Amino acid sequence: MNGVQIRSAERALSSGTWLIVCGAMLYSILTVTPLMAAHTPDEWDWTAPILPLVVDAAVVIVVKLDDVLARLGGHGGRWPVILRWMTGLMTLALNTAGSALKKDPVGVAVHAVAPLLLIVTAETSLAYRRAIAAAVEALEAEQRAERERREQAAREREEAARRQAREEREHAAMLAREQREHEARLAREQAEREERRRREEREAKERAEAAERAERERREREREQRERERERIEREAAERRERERREREEHERRERQARAEQAERERAALLARGPAGSKLPEAEARQIVAAAFTAGLSVRQTAELCGWSVGWVSARYAEHRAPAAGGAELAIASR
Repeated sequence: MNGVQIRSAERALSSGTWLIVCGAMLYSILTVTPLMAAHTPDEWDWTAPILPLVVDAAVVIVVKLDDVLARLGGHGGRWPVILRWMTGLMTLALNTAGSALKKDPVGVAVHAVAPLLLIVTAETSLAYRRAIAAAVEALEAEQRAERERREQAAREREEAARRQAREEREHAAMLAREQREHEARLAREQAEREERRRREEREAKERAEAAERAERERREREREQRERERERIEREAAERRERERREREEHERRERQARAEQAERERAALLARGPAGSKLPEAEARQIVAAAFTAGLSVRQTAELCGWSVGWVSARYAEHRAPAAGGAELAIASR
């Protein structure tokens, strides 16, 4: 039997054991809970499933720990055996108590099946696991022995190969040493010649690099000087443009201010003329209306200043309130 077959048998044993344990636990809880409820005060009926669950939990602990100990090849002593049998007998007693109290031998036999199967399965699975563990240990010991034999043979072959290689290396080293000594003399002479040549080339290269570095530094100084001169010219030009821009903006601001003051004086002059004695020409009346609209005079006051009707002035006010009023006012103010 190989390791794959052993592992397959162990999995089958573990699956079957746990299937029987789970089925027995479920059957025990369903069987014992009514018995506990019948012998428990009514207000504590909800505690009826606790006892079968605790007993079955002990069974699970025993089965699981027996499994682990069997895998490790250990033995827990007499207490695990006592616990295993005690929990089994408790499960048997609890499952058959209801039928026994009713003096029903058939019920006792039927309800004893699951606990007895659980007890026998626990003992049998433990024996099987110990046997499987012993078989696995023997198989592993055999495999280790075979592996050690192969490793020993490989080490012997490697040792023989190393001895032969060492002898060949020693012989080759003796021949190579003589060859190296001859080649070393030739190499020293060649190295001395190469060193002299490299030293001369290095000195010539250093002189050329020094001259090139001096020329590069001279060109760099000239370039920096030209760059500084260019930056100075650009800075002066930028300052000159900025100064001209500020002067131009100041001149435009003064012109706008002068135009605004001139328009204000013209509007003030138009409004200071007082009520018109007669109907003024339409162009002049329109100028007065524009000035009065800007000054915020009422329609009636404007009509008195220009001599035209209130309706006509109201129409002109409406024109000034339209989106084109700004252009008309500017046109009037510029006259």
